[in-house]
Amino acid sequence: MEKLAIFDVDYTLTKRETLAEFYWFMIKKNPKLIIHAPKSIMSAFLYGVKVLDSQTAKENFIAFIDGMQEESMQRLVEEFYEKRLSKILYIDAIDTMKKLKAEGCKVYLISASAEFYLNELYKIKEVDKVIGTRFTSVGGKYSRKIAGKNCKGEEKVRRLMEVLKEEGIEVDFKNSYMFSDSLADLPLFNLVGNPYLINYKKGHDKIEILNWK
Repeated sequence: MEKLAIFDVDYTLTKRETLAEFYWFMIKKNPKLIIHAPKSIMSAFLYGVKVLDSQTAKENFIAFIDGMQEESMQRLVEEFYEKRLSKILYIDAIDTMKKLKAEGCKVYLISASAEFYLNELYKIKEVDKVIGTRFTSVGGKYSRKIAGKNCKGEEKVRRLMEVLKEEGIEVDFKNSYMFSDSLADLPLFNLVGNPYLINYKKGHDKIEILNWK
């Protein structure tokens, strides 16, 4: 049986929120995309005050990808990784990956962020699997529409189990690890024997807190 070391991405592996980083990167590439800023900011606000659900808010925020060609997007996300994403990784997260990989764990990244740019994290040699929110593509062009569900909470567990079943992998969850900055990942925390909260400010009586830099 395999042991997993599961990592959330935003504020766990990275120091910043990756979708916002991607949007600002895209604005620098194409300043006309600033036209989407008011709707994106309003969507984030309405999600924060619980007027919009996370899926609708994300689809509204990421409207700037509508109509983008897949080939163009691939070139952009490669540049995004090199210039932005690779620069905001927690050193402690990478060191933990290396340690657990050396101990025989498979390293899985499971995130609500967009899978089309998170796939660049396969460039971290320790990473075995990236699971993120998938977006639809029609005729080789991206759409803001999420394919399936936002990969958050219970959906992370469902997607993980789907991958494990497809690849015929049996997991020793009791000796597996989960790292996240948020209790929104409680479904994954409850799945493993070694859960850790990252840079969590409130304290927790059951989950150990690690401070990563």
